[in-house]
Amino acid sequence: MTLSKSQYIRGLQCVKSLWLKKYKSDILSSPDQPVEDTREIGNKVGLLACELFPNGVTIPYKATSYRKKIALTQRLIKNKTKNIFEASFFNDGIFVAIDILHINNDNSIDIYEVKSSTEIKRTYLDDLSIQYYVLSNLGYKIKSTNLIHINNSYVRENQLDIKKLFIVTEVTNKIKELQNNIPIHLKKIQRFLDDRKSEPDIDIGTHCLNPYPCDAIKYCWKHIPKYSIFNISRLKYDKKFSLYYDNIIKFEDIKNISIFSQSQQIQIHSELTQKQIINEEAINEFLDTLSYPIYHLDFETFQQAIPEWKGISPFMQIPFQYSLHIEKEDGSLTHKEFLAKEGEDPRYELAKRLVTDIPTDVTVLTYNMGFEKGVIRKLATMFEELSTHLLKIHDNIKDLMTPFAKKDYYVPEMRGSYSIKYVFPALVPEMADAYQKLNGIHNGTEAMHTYAKLANLKDKTEIQRLREALLKYCELDTFAMVKV
Repeated sequence: MTLSKSQYIRGLQCVKSLWLKKYKSDILSSPDQPVEDTREIGNKVGLLACELFPNGVTIPYKATSYRKKIALTQRLIKNKTKNIFEASFFNDGIFVAIDILHINNDNSIDIYEVKSSTEIKRTYLDDLSIQYYVLSNLGYKIKSTNLIHINNSYVRENQLDIKKLFIVTEVTNKIKELQNNIPIHLKKIQRFLDDRKSEPDIDIGTHCLNPYPCDAIKYCWKHIPKYSIFNISRLKYDKKFSLYYDNIIKFEDIKNISIFSQSQQIQIHSELTQKQIINEEAINEFLDTLSYPIYHLDFETFQQAIPEWKGISPFMQIPFQYSLHIEKEDGSLTHKEFLAKEGEDPRYELAKRLVTDIPTDVTVLTYNMGFEKGVIRKLATMFEELSTHLLKIHDNIKDLMTPFAKKDYYVPEMRGSYSIKYVFPALVPEMADAYQKLNGIHNGTEAMHTYAKLANLKDKTEIQRLREALLKYCELDTFAMVKV
């Protein structure tokens, strides 16, 4: 058995997933672009963290075998290199590459694992634990084991300060506590991997999603209907799996709906009877809070793990685009939009355009207003000269999601969701495939990742194509609100 540390972590999550990775990898789903982009962000964070350790040497990732990586690591250690990045070791069937290995004057070592997260998660400790296991079994004296992660309270000034951007947390004692369990885990993993022909008989469960969504879900979940008890809104996964283990999978299998919340009962009843539920009184109360002209507003934002501009915190929502449909009482529409130039701080230009496009005394309608309000509050704190106008826009915002979140308006086609992506096709079936027909960008995650990568593109034609796709997507979001 030969395992990388990532395969070991996969085996801890689900040994069936690891078996499929080893022997039936063709059934695994390929990572989508957002996943690839997230990995790229992790690589950038890892490279930046190495700057905390001057004069380090990196073991090449490409065009080197495990054997060459290990040999080069040993050569660097022998030559008294203090800091080695991707230092590679092998023991007991496990290959590990240490993000940052620091060698002290007394030849003891410090292990550093870099994560682009803002918190310490259990799976990170498991990651470090297998590294500690391999190196300690090889006879190295480990002085400390550490996690380096992002400090999300850091606010960039004119220059990036990586000592403030990163938090270094020693977790040596926690890692030592996990050591006794590793041989048990390895023995279990080896028992399953030794049988190349028999796929492990492991049912689906919360492990399919935690700590990472598994790329074997489509394969392992193929017996679950497209719409099932797993789609019941606001029902925790442990309760969903409790139903599943009681052989309650389809809505028709539910015999007692009283165990569910009132909102969930509405969804279940609607699905079983195929009837729509419309609370006209509540809807009219909501509509009475609106007045024409109505300014339908939607923002798109992106995040930076490593802040590029002054006033930015790691993973802060940075608005780069908005769409605005202005609806008059006679039904006529005017559309306005803004999309920032790529590679530049978009906040001030966006805020300036926003106060030009939206008066201080009109109804502003959003979908999930907490998001838009949060963006506007942040802009108001940054730009004092625009603050008064921005806060008046903020105070005039109403939330179109409200009737659907409360299930005052519910139809079976909404599938338990009150996302605009479900509500829009349910209420406007003639445009049910509008998002699917868009060219290249179909949801907010794709929009976020697309804009983030624009600054690194050189092909002007491709940049223009993606900018047009961003505009079309955001425009559809507010047009969908108008139609709803």
